Amino acid sequence: MKMVAPNKYTLYQGPVRRLLQRAVLLGCFSAGLGTAYAQQPATTVVGKVVDNNGNTVDGAVISTARGEHSAMSNGAGIFNIKVGAGTPLRVMAMGFESRLVNATKPGDTLVVQLSTASTGLNEVVVTALGVKREKRNLTFSSQEVKGEELLKAKEPNVINALAGKVSGVQITSSSGTPGASSRIVIRGNMSVTGDNQALFVVDGVPIDNSETSTVSGGAAGAGSSRVVDIDPNTIESINVLKGAAATALYGSSGAKGVVMITTKAGSLEKRPTVTVSSDYSIDKGLFPERQTSWAQGSQGKFLNGEAADQKTSTSWGPRMDTLTINGKPAPRYNPYDFFRTGHTNNNAVSVGGGTGSSSYFFSYSYLDQTGIVPKNELKRNSLFAKFSNKIGSKINTTLQVAYSNTNQNRLPEGQSNGPLFVVLVQPVSWNPYPYLNPDGSQRLYRNSRNAPLWAVENENNNSVVNRFIPVFTANYMATPWLTVTERAGADMYTEQDKYLEAPSAAISLPGKIIDQVNVYRQFNHDLIVDGHKQFGKLDVDLLLGNNVLTNYTQYHNITGVGVNVKDFENVSATGTITATEAHYQTRKVGFYAQANLDYDKFLVLSLTGRYDGSSVLASDKAFYPYGSAAAGFIFSKFFSQEVSRVMNFGKVRFSYASVGNDGVGAYSLLTPYTLAYRNGYAYPYQGQGGFLISSTLGNEHLQNERMNEAEAGLEMKFFNGRIGFEGSYFDRKSKNGLIPGVSISNATGYSGTTVNSARIENKGIELLLDVNPVRTKDFSWDFTFNFSHIRNKVLELYGDTKQLGRVIVGQPYNIFYGARYSRNAKGQLLIDDNGMPVVDPDQGIVGNANPDWLAGLNNNFRYKQLSLGFFFDYKKGGDVQNDVESLGMFYGTAKVTENRDPLVVKGVNATTGEVNKVAVNAQAYYQSRQYESSIQDGTYLKLRTVTLSYDLKTKVLPHTFFKSAVVSVTGRNLWIYSPHFTGADPEASSYGAANGNVGIYSFGTPTTRSVNFSVKLGF
Repeated sequence: MKMVAPNKYTLYQGPVRRLLQRAVLLGCFSAGLGTAYAQQPATTVVGKVVDNNGNTVDGAVISTARGEHSAMSNGAGIFNIKVGAGTPLRVMAMGFESRLVNATKPGDTLVVQLSTASTGLNEVVVTALGVKREKRNLTFSSQEVKGEELLKAKEPNVINALAGKVSGVQITSSSGTPGASSRIVIRGNMSVTGDNQALFVVDGVPIDNSETSTVSGGAAGAGSSRVVDIDPNTIESINVLKGAAATALYGSSGAKGVVMITTKAGSLEKRPTVTVSSDYSIDKGLFPERQTSWAQGSQGKFLNGEAADQKTSTSWGPRMDTLTINGKPAPRYNPYDFFRTGHTNNNAVSVGGGTGSSSYFFSYSYLDQTGIVPKNELKRNSLFAKFSNKIGSKINTTLQVAYSNTNQNRLPEGQSNGPLFVVLVQPVSWNPYPYLNPDGSQRLYRNSRNAPLWAVENENNNSVVNRFIPVFTANYMATPWLTVTERAGADMYTEQDKYLEAPSAAISLPGKIIDQVNVYRQFNHDLIVDGHKQFGKLDVDLLLGNNVLTNYTQYHNITGVGVNVKDFENVSATGTITATEAHYQTRKVGFYAQANLDYDKFLVLSLTGRYDGSSVLASDKAFYPYGSAAAGFIFSKFFSQEVSRVMNFGKVRFSYASVGNDGVGAYSLLTPYTLAYRNGYAYPYQGQGGFLISSTLGNEHLQNERMNEAEAGLEMKFFNGRIGFEGSYFDRKSKNGLIPGVSISNATGYSGTTVNSARIENKGIELLLDVNPVRTKDFSWDFTFNFSHIRNKVLELYGDTKQLGRVIVGQPYNIFYGARYSRNAKGQLLIDDNGMPVVDPDQGIVGNANPDWLAGLNNNFRYKQLSLGFFFDYKKGGDVQNDVESLGMFYGTAKVTENRDPLVVKGVNATTGEVNKVAVNAQAYYQSRQYESSIQDGTYLKLRTVTLSYDLKTKVLPHTFFKSAVVSVTGRNLWIYSPHFTGADPEASSYGAANGNVGIYSFGTPTTRSVNFSVKLGF
């Protein structure tokens, strides 16, 4: 058949799901009831299966006692079965309690109402390739978060909405800029320099979550994670697949975990339901504490920052309460007045419903977010449509399209020429107004920086992304036990960036205009054959599939230096123009298989295998196999009735998986030519083009990385599902890790190459506790607690290479390494005869960005129509490089510098070993601090969200045309406790989501505290 070159891997939906339901349930019935019944003349009984709300239940199995006759409800919940009147019938469906009813007389319609399973034992979750399976039968670790829970976070970015909610998952937001990137890592980092973030899959189609909106040649700062284009209002649920056994069928891209997003859909035979929601947030910045007692200057002398000889970047001047200017007490100016109050508007409308053979869901939302930094804003228009149709009795199709238009404006961040580097260390004696001198030049208290208010008016980075994610799925039920699924999907977006920087004499830059365009196209196709048969007590599900994935990226950058015409934002008006163009295309082909064997509902065996081929690997090693084996034993099957009343479910599971990964960029096998740059001149030069062979040597022998993981787990439920526990232990090791750019001898004519050599290990424990202590008609309380403890270590890099940046052999991944102080064997600081700490002649390890453990606690209370929920997120350990504090100490603005009395540094004399008693000048001490002093413990406890909501259904709605109405107020980041960190929020990655940026707190847009007001109406 024709194969469409497409995206990545797949999910399972529609009829495939129904086949799974039917096969499992029919198998259960074959060993079902053992009670004989009186035979009556056989007639056709017509019935309908519905849930508690009257919605039709598709795929319910209706069976006689010994399974001689059975039937299945269709999309409208209708079934026909030929039995005698009064015959006992068992009705079962995934996610519902089974029910025993008697067949009606001819001509009467039997209506069967099923209740949702109360214990959670029949909970259905979406697994790899979209297969819906009962959670009790899973042989691996996964955790589901419902869409409604995500919306409570009031986060425009889906990643941030997951923060703290899933064990084994670490999420780090880069900054408080609207649309800023976030990093999501499952079970630790496994690749030295490659992408360590999880794969995102939306309704069976892998999508791109690269960090974009960063302009090559522009100023520093975080970009945007492209998941920001996904509207949380369209999400039904998210299931996080953690281990290799859970993700093996997703191929190379799923090796680091999978975040599976299932979007909302309409319902068959349901009248149109319209939902309208509107949110409004007020956002205030959270800023580092700073000293406000001392003025600009040095050694106690005041410098006013106006004349050339009065400029200085430091605040080591006189006390503000003693300073007079023109005979009057000097006024204090709050540098944080630069920031404004942010606002977020998020409005959404959706409609869903269906007929007897089709269903539909449409959604539109508009997000408008203004940040606390002037000119920082994000606007997003999102459209989503899904239409499902049943063609005859054997074919089901689903067509869906998601479109988003995301428009972001932001200023440079970090230690760049943007405004934040100056604002956060600005003297309190400096009046920033006006920011221009009478001659039009910048007015600033110091040299070599732009005035913050000037930067607001003369710098900008605008990014516009248009994105389409279409998916088409067709399911053909060839026989009652065999289904064929074909799915084609794509992820396509175009990003247009424009970076503007006016000429600045203050920093000797001539101005710059950059036009950058990124085009991304990914096409994915899957063909899946799924068979499900019952053999006595053995339930067998076999799956075979093929996947083709094509990825194409196109990049254009035109940079103009030397802005000659003011306010004319056209690159053609610049003095020197250079252009860069690049094209990348990769392809993967995969063949996969899975076998799930369930014996008598207590012993489960799952086997998977995949054979992938990748265009980025050597031709003789392009194809590589891998797979997994897992088993689950449901020991509660053998409990006595007395024990089952207390502990109604128990399961142990074990798995081992070996997963391959082709984590290297396109064309690493080759040594390409690059644009020449020689003797200070860039080509083209004087009309002559020039290229040189790359200094990075291609490696034609590259093979796939390999990750091996063993996992064990325990799952239990007590008191009819009121208490649920799940624990997992995993041990994973990677080998043949791909490392691009490893240094090699210059004698080869090259400076580096790409190798297969790295080894990293991760070990960890994940715990999940779900408790419902109180459950009555008017009041309920439930809480969820999750805990993660992960340890990793770099085992090997390349040959004698022991360090690559923050990655060092024998140490955890992403440590901090640099200048440090000398200590004795007891760990005491060595102090010289002048009273200053002795700097160690050798650099060393000064911190570790990895947390000791993570935990989250989510509480929900309900009293009648009033609901209260709050969520705590805790991170123990995990060091942070606090550049704001480090430079604040040098400049004299850090809170710790407020005490300017001579100080005695705690330590011992390096010569005598005696306790140091020599006092030193505070300014001299703080201005000589080394890199080690910038490393702080990033432990925090956050009250991430508090939500109070009220359902108006009984008080107001009977007199209106509304079917539902909920009003709520939500607080975000209402309290952050970080006892060892002097910034506002230790959750830091100021320069973006890349590996090497984790744990760096460096003049990024501050985190915000928000209050959100929301109303949601249904009619």
